[in-house]
Amino acid sequence: MVTKQFSGLSDEADLRRADSLAREIFSDVANKWALLIIEALGDRTLRFSELRDEVEGISHKMLTQNLRMLERNGLAERKVHPTVPPRVEYTLTEPGRALRATVDLICDWTHRYLGHIEGARRRFDA
Repeated sequence: MVTKQFSGLSDEADLRRADSLAREIFSDVANKWALLIIEALGDRTLRFSELRDEVEGISHKMLTQNLRMLERNGLAERKVHPTVPPRVEYTLTEPGRALRATVDLICDWTHRYLGHIEGARRRFDA
């Protein structure tokens, strides 16, 4: 995987540019599983199995991939406790909690317009 390095230039922050660091980050976090994991973690610290139970329908593989991505981007922290078997916990970092505020707004928007969107889909599909 090729990762862009932020050089401080405004081009790197331009989401419209396919080769920008901002686009790469946006692509990482703007997927349904990442958003659902961020929402599930919230202000809590959860183990892998607890997260899997919280995010209905996510596979072991997708949860692992998305937790690694969130950790790589500095949005989640992984803590391994030296026990047998090892106990691994995840929590959001400060940037992850800041992103959660936006995720909460998306959830609120979804609840607010659910009926409208459902009606539009019925009309479209008719």
